Amino acid sequence: MTTPHTDEHPIDGGKTAFGKLTVLMVTAFIDMLGLLMILPLLPFYAKSLGAGGFVVGLLVSSFSVAQLLSAPLWGRFSDKHGRRPALIVGLASSAVAYAVFAYADSLWLLLLSRIVQGAGGGTVSVIQAYVADATRPEDRAKSLGWLSAATNAGVALGPVIGSWVQHWGPHTPGLMAAGLCLINIVFASKYLTEVRKPAALNADGSKPIRKGSREAVLRVITHPSEPASRLVLIYAIAIGAFQGTTAILALFLAARFGVTADTIGYFFMYIGVLSVVVRALFLGKIVDHFGEARLSRYGVVFLAVGLIGLSFARDYVTLALAVGMLPLGTAFTFPCVTAMLSRVVAGSERGLYMGVQQTYGGITRVGFPILLGFAFDTFGMQSPFWISATLVMATLLLGRDMELYAPRVVKAT
Repeated sequence: MTTPHTDEHPIDGGKTAFGKLTVLMVTAFIDMLGLLMILPLLPFYAKSLGAGGFVVGLLVSSFSVAQLLSAPLWGRFSDKHGRRPALIVGLASSAVAYAVFAYADSLWLLLLSRIVQGAGGGTVSVIQAYVADATRPEDRAKSLGWLSAATNAGVALGPVIGSWVQHWGPHTPGLMAAGLCLINIVFASKYLTEVRKPAALNADGSKPIRKGSREAVLRVITHPSEPASRLVLIYAIAIGAFQGTTAILALFLAARFGVTADTIGYFFMYIGVLSVVVRALFLGKIVDHFGEARLSRYGVVFLAVGLIGLSFARDYVTLALAVGMLPLGTAFTFPCVTAMLSRVVAGSERGLYMGVQQTYGGITRVGFPILLGFAFDTFGMQSPFWISATLVMATLLLGRDMELYAPRVVKAT
């Protein structure tokens, strides 16, 4: 049985910690802004080069595949060499990918840009580990919530900017995204300081034996009862269900409510705004009141109820209530689960396990849209929501006693 790790050293408090978090939030926002400037344009670029639906799907999924393969490697690299250099190298690879995208005149170059971009995107786990290093345990869920609020803001603004600047020329979105990466590198190099703490020693004074990336990934399956494995699985199932449902949401809304391409954006904007507001303004106080373990279970319930509610929605009022439960559920679940994961593993393996979490999340983000799309076509438009809700509710069993491993941390007054 794994016990809570206590290798937490005193961390810079107050203004210093907040300053580091602010730099990370800006870095994550700019990174996501560049990514989402490109993503909505990809199908149109591919179509102009003769691609059909299958090839477009391959291009989209290649990013997730590269990301899920690279995430543990980035995490282990950051554990060994530091978060800052790992982040800067990852941003540099993204800049190269965007430049290739800007001048891609063949499908294989588009595919190459997506693979390189996905490999650089594995640094999501590095940023999460950076936040865990830079903040006190009692502040991690709130800080990770602020970080995800910043990325959600990038998700909301990126497509709009990309659609706007593409009128300046076909190369402009890719070059602008690459330019944002270069700005990000300069910004991070100047303002981001290394905060990784020395690894804790074992009880006998020896250095801990570090797991390899492959070993850590497989351990989630071979030792599913361990708290770290359970947290990774909770995250993967919940985010897969959410992303998979989002993938078929447009089909559902079009079939039941007559939503079109001109109006679907409002629904995703609604979700995005709620996500930013809840994570940035309310999550910290709610975590302080309920604790990470308990709040994550509430989040799972909110997410499942929202999914089921969608299947029953018949008017815009019930639809708004059901859709509104989704960002509440994800805001309460993902930052808390990630914060607990940072506490149940040794500091020397924090980056690695953040990467493992992203790997399993990447697998489900690829698999769930396919599964739920098949269910939508085969079993009816309500079936994807019931399948997702059932699997999400099942994760309550995985998190039933997580307080034993990541006990609630009470702030000093």
